[in-house]
Amino acid sequence: MRAFGIVMEAVMAFAPGLVVAQSAPKAELNPACRAPGQPVDESGYVTIGGIRQWVVVEGQSCANPVVLIVHGGPGNPNTPFAHTLFGDWAKDFTVVHWDQRGAGKTFQASPPVDGEVLTVQRLTADGVEVARYATQRLGKHKVILMGGSWGSALAVNMAQAEPGLFHAYVGTAQMVSYNDNVAASYARTLSLARAAGDAETVGKIEALGPPPWTNPRAFGILRRATRKYEALATDAPPKAWFAPGLGYDTPEYEAAYEAGEDYSFVQFVGMAGDGMGPRLDVRKLGTRFAMPVFLLQGDQDLVTVPEISRAWFDSLTAPEKAFFPLARTGHDPNRTMIDGQLRVLEMRVRAVAVKGDGR
Repeated sequence: MRAFGIVMEAVMAFAPGLVVAQSAPKAELNPACRAPGQPVDESGYVTIGGIRQWVVVEGQSCANPVVLIVHGGPGNPNTPFAHTLFGDWAKDFTVVHWDQRGAGKTFQASPPVDGEVLTVQRLTADGVEVARYATQRLGKHKVILMGGSWGSALAVNMAQAEPGLFHAYVGTAQMVSYNDNVAASYARTLSLARAAGDAETVGKIEALGPPPWTNPRAFGILRRATRKYEALATDAPPKAWFAPGLGYDTPEYEAAYEAGEDYSFVQFVGMAGDGMGPRLDVRKLGTRFAMPVFLLQGDQDLVTVPEISRAWFDSLTAPEKAFFPLARTGHDPNRTMIDGQLRVLEMRVRAVAVKGDGR
């Protein structure tokens, strides 16, 4: 599968197909976490935003804080690789993953109708509903919010929409402004290709012309070039990380994943540069956060370049904030990124979340 080689960013089973309404009584939502030390391991469909959306939960103790991870892409869920990438986190956190509208198993169960448009507002409302579901299902007051790449922009929208739901925001490869990020990515990657005497890549990038673009293929052409040059300066992740887990390794799921990825990508860039991405600028949401903010940023990231992420971070006011550069790390996950995220959760966020959950 094309997408399974790369994550564009950072299960007590429900009976297959079980749908749990977000508005159901807490007692019905929370049978798995009545005992604080009880593990939780479940996956299934939950009614979110009026459709069936796929939610995965893994943790060794219901007493632990909950982390909601908002995936990137859009259209690239973490769920096929969730246990491999984040299974070690389950000792100290209960980790919740969600396939967004238009992606993965959510796309498979709830394909969009003809002409259905994805919007940041709709996905933000879905994400807030997932967070509320997690608090009710797992018996918490709030959750820790994480997001990477596209997921970082969506997570910021969620944090600003419903700040009372979140102990802290932890972002990686922070997307700030689609237009500014793409322009910086274009200039930086073209400069590297010219310096390397890479005539083929220079020709492909120059043929696009500087953004903004109306050709929906342009973003993907640049993205392939950024991966090429990030690979020369970063530490690669283990290949085993991206082997799909049980239930995600079927031809039917592969077809649904790729269809959802294609749909979400077109919705993101737009067929004429008019998708939800070009309208995206988290600076418009304001610079004041009600919760601590922690950003991790690969020093070799050619997609969400460090200077833009850092400038946005420096403008923020929050109860606590910190910025963590990641050496030899690009836009996609590697060991440094995953370990760094866990370290921030353990050292800077867990105590706040435990206190906030009333323990």
